[in-house]
Amino acid sequence: MRVLNVLLFPISVIFRIATGIRNHLYEIGHKKSFQFEIPVINVGNLNIGGSGKTPTIEYLIRLLKKDYVLATLSRGYGRRTRGLRFASDSDNASTLGDEPYQFHRNFGKEVKVVVGEDRAFAIPNILQEYPDTAVILLDDAFQHRRVRPHLNILLTDYEKPFYQDFLLPMGRLREGRMEAQRADIVVVTKCSEVLDDDVQAAVEKEITRYSGNKPVFFSFIRYGSPTPFQQTDNPISHRVVLVSGIAKPQPLEDYVSAHFELVKHFKFKDHHQYTTKDISLIKNFIKSQQNEVSVLTTEKDMVRLLGTKFSEVLKDLNCYFLPIEMDFVKSGAEFDSLIRAAIEKAAVQANSVDE
Repeated sequence: MRVLNVLLFPISVIFRIATGIRNHLYEIGHKKSFQFEIPVINVGNLNIGGSGKTPTIEYLIRLLKKDYVLATLSRGYGRRTRGLRFASDSDNASTLGDEPYQFHRNFGKEVKVVVGEDRAFAIPNILQEYPDTAVILLDDAFQHRRVRPHLNILLTDYEKPFYQDFLLPMGRLREGRMEAQRADIVVVTKCSEVLDDDVQAAVEKEITRYSGNKPVFFSFIRYGSPTPFQQTDNPISHRVVLVSGIAKPQPLEDYVSAHFELVKHFKFKDHHQYTTKDISLIKNFIKSQQNEVSVLTTEKDMVRLLGTKFSEVLKDLNCYFLPIEMDFVKSGAEFDSLIRAAIEKAAVQANSVDE
């Protein structure tokens, strides 16, 4: 491993120089960035892979939807379409991407869901299409420097925080650690529900070495009850086959193992596009079992399995998904207040410009 790191180190240095130059050009104004009058909140990370952006966006939606007309804007990673697209009832995970489709499926008309690679181009189009939009939630746009959000929320995984990681390809960082200083809030995700104060203080100290004196919060994932995603009268069995295509499946596997008898875990890469061959493999394994077995998957995977493509091959299986929500170890009310204060401040600035 050390030999590999030695070989990869020069590439990481080149990558660091390239990203550093790019960010510097934005800082000095040589590359143009835009801040819109409408409040824009970004949720992003420094690393590739899952840091809990989707449950964080959904937390913000639940927090704000009663008071503001919301739109989410994502790149739409893994979709089979390109360009700007406004979610409609005819869309699915293939046309929007699994995470935006999850937003659309969970919140329906309560939130306008939009995908587009160029966020600076997409935002004016959102305002033209939905002029009553009051707040835009940007999904995974920490590196999309063309838009300057009014609030930048940086997520980092408790098990692999950015301050212990390295730049690609040695590690999983897309930017250097010091870029954390662009964040207004840092959230350490996927923590234990009970986290010792001394541990929190130690993690916060490491983070603020890079981010500066920015608020640091600690969040955890709360699992809901298994929910069927096909018509069935059968309850979920105690014995389950777990199917996942997510970046970091170990915490999920640990949870399922603690609450069910985990017969087998079919692990696929993040954003995996399932095929009928995949499902047939799972189905044949279940048929080989003597006792009843249910299929359990994530909500993100579930949205990729919906629709007519898999309806025939899935119809004999007892399929459930695990809904999740993000919550805070403590100080959740303080986090909520910072979000609302940022929106109000942006609205006041917009009104003063108009006057």
